[in-house]
Amino acid sequence: MDKIELIDRDTYKKIKKMDRETLTKFILQYGDQLVAQEEKTIDLPALEAELSKIKGIGGKRLEEIMAVIEKYLGV
Repeated sequence: MDKIELIDRDTYKKIKKMDRETLTKFILQYGDQLVAQEEKTIDLPALEAELSKIKGIGGKRLEEIMAVIEKYLGV
């Protein structure tokens, strides 16, 4: 298994010296940066078109499924 180095040695040394409050702020900022880098978008019309091709999913059921997806995505 390959090891992925997320934090370089200098950052690691800085983290070791941080107090809890500073570390918490660092982790939140670092997490936000990772999320921003990995942020993906979903093409809802394309998703709806693909779901409509599934046998047994009619228009009414498709609307219900899309409503749930949009609810969880916050659309």
